Amino acid sequence: MNWKTLATAGFFAVLNVAAFSAHADVSKASQTHLDIKKVISIVENGGSQCGIVNARMTYLDASGTQKVLDYSKFAECGNQGG
Repeated sequence: MNWKTLATAGFFAVLNVAAFSAHADVSKASQTHLDIKKVISIVENGGSQCGIVNARMTYLDASGTQKVLDYSKFAECGNQGG
C-alpha cells in the first residue's frame, strides 16, 4: 500500500467521523420540545442576505412566561431570479 492510498483512506475516515458527529448533533436538536402558546415576534438578523441567517423568536409558554429563542434558519429572501 502506498502513501497516496493511505492518505486517501485517512482523509475519508476523518470525513466519516465528522459527518457522524454532525448527524448526532442534528438528531439531538430535532428532539427538543418547545412549549409555545403564542409567538410574539420573529426577527431575522441577515438583511437582504439569502442563505442561513440568525433569527430570534419571542414567545409565551403555556404558563404565560415570555421566553426568547435564538436559532439559525434559511433566510426569507424570495425570488432572486430577477
